[in-house]
Amino acid sequence: MAKAEIDIRHYDVIVAPHITEKATLLSEHNAVVFKVANDATKPQIKAAVEALFGVKVAGVNTIVQKGKSKRWKGAPYKRSDVKKAIVTLAEGQSIDVTEGVRG
Repeated sequence: MAKAEIDIRHYDVIVAPHITEKATLLSEHNAVVFKVANDATKPQIKAAVEALFGVKVAGVNTIVQKGKSKRWKGAPYKRSDVKKAIVTLAEGQSIDVTEGVRG
């Protein structure tokens, strides 16, 4: 597989890995969860993961987690909405999110 060209915009699409118990269980099924930009599309997410991590992506599913209403010292505020992407990798591919991106 030819290495995908890293574009500066790819760093804006992928915000951070999302590491939780549920995300760890998904890794057994060859999937990785990332927090992504709220306006990122599935093709953009696929291109960014393939370029930054050098892997083949089989599919992308997205979730928008709406921000909760909370109170701090009696004053109400709202947490920001967060978009998450569950990226399914092709057979034999893997990403170690603890080692960072290549390039």
